Amino acid sequence: MDVLKIVLTILFIIICVALTFLVLMQEGKSAGLGSIGGMAESYWGRNKGRSMEGVLVKITRILAIGFIILAVVLNLTIF
Repeated sequence: MDVLKIVLTILFIIICVALTFLVLMQEGKSAGLGSIGGMAESYWGRNKGRSMEGVLVKITRILAIGFIILAVVLNLTIF
Protein backbone atom coordinates (compact mmCIF):
# COMPACT_ATOMS: atom_id res chain seq x y z
CA MET A 1 0.00 0.00 0.00
CA ASP A 2 2.88 2.35 0.72
CA VAL A 3 4.35 1.79 -2.75
CA LEU A 4 1.05 2.77 -4.39
CA LYS A 5 0.88 5.89 -2.23
CA ILE A 6 4.41 6.88 -3.24
CA VAL A 7 3.69 6.31 -6.94
CA LEU A 8 0.47 8.35 -6.75
CA THR A 9 2.26 11.13 -4.89
CA ILE A 10 4.99 11.31 -7.54
CA LEU A 11 2.33 11.35 -10.28
CA PHE A 12 0.50 14.10 -8.38
CA ILE A 13 3.66 16.23 -8.21
CA ILE A 14 4.30 15.75 -11.94
CA ILE A 15 0.73 16.80 -12.75
CA CYS A 16 1.08 19.85 -10.47
CA VAL A 17 4.25 21.02 -12.21
CA ALA A 18 2.81 20.36 -15.69
CA LEU A 19 -0.42 22.16 -14.83
CA THR A 20 1.49 25.18 -13.54
CA PHE A 21 3.63 25.27 -16.68
CA LEU A 22 0.60 24.99 -19.01
CA VAL A 23 -1.33 27.73 -17.24
CA LEU A 24 1.64 30.06 -17.51
CA MET A 25 2.02 29.27 -21.22
CA GLN A 26 -1.53 30.35 -22.06
CA GLU A 27 -2.47 33.83 -23.17
CA GLY A 28 -4.79 36.03 -21.18
CA LYS A 29 -8.50 35.84 -21.89
CA SER A 30 -8.90 39.60 -22.32
CA ALA A 31 -9.86 40.41 -25.89
CA GLY A 32 -8.01 43.73 -26.00
CA LEU A 33 -8.40 45.97 -29.05
CA GLY A 34 -9.03 43.02 -31.37
CA SER A 35 -12.67 42.81 -30.30
CA ILE A 36 -13.31 46.40 -31.36
CA GLY A 37 -12.40 45.72 -34.98
CA GLY A 38 -14.21 42.39 -35.11
CA MET A 39 -11.11 40.23 -34.88
CA ALA A 40 -12.97 37.72 -32.69
CA GLU A 41 -15.06 36.66 -35.69
CA SER A 42 -12.15 36.24 -38.06
CA TYR A 43 -10.74 32.93 -39.27
CA TRP A 44 -8.40 32.68 -36.30
CA GLY A 45 -11.20 33.43 -33.84
CA ARG A 46 -13.45 30.66 -35.19
CA ASN A 47 -10.71 28.02 -35.38
CA LYS A 48 -9.07 28.73 -32.05
CA GLY A 49 -9.72 25.17 -30.86
CA ARG A 50 -7.35 23.83 -33.52
CA SER A 51 -4.58 26.29 -32.72
CA MET A 52 -1.81 25.83 -30.18
CA GLU A 53 -3.83 27.83 -27.67
CA GLY A 54 -6.76 25.46 -28.08
CA VAL A 55 -4.53 22.45 -27.54
CA LEU A 56 -3.12 24.03 -24.36
CA VAL A 57 -6.64 24.59 -23.05
CA LYS A 58 -7.64 20.98 -23.72
CA ILE A 59 -4.52 19.58 -22.06
CA THR A 60 -5.04 21.92 -19.10
CA ARG A 61 -8.60 20.64 -18.63
CA ILE A 62 -7.44 17.01 -18.72
CA LEU A 63 -4.64 17.65 -16.22
CA ALA A 64 -6.99 19.62 -13.94
CA ILE A 65 -9.40 16.67 -13.83
CA GLY A 66 -6.48 14.33 -13.09
CA PHE A 67 -5.29 16.73 -10.37
CA ILE A 68 -8.68 16.73 -8.65
CA ILE A 69 -9.09 12.95 -8.87
CA LEU A 70 -5.58 12.29 -7.53
CA ALA A 71 -6.08 14.82 -4.72
CA VAL A 72 -9.24 13.01 -3.61
CA VAL A 73 -7.63 9.56 -3.91
CA LEU A 74 -4.54 10.62 -1.98
CA ASN A 75 -6.72 12.22 0.69
CA LEU A 76 -8.72 9.01 1.09
CA THR A 77 -5.63 6.80 1.36
CA ILE A 78 -3.99 8.81 4.16
CA PHE A 79 -5.05 7.58 7.60
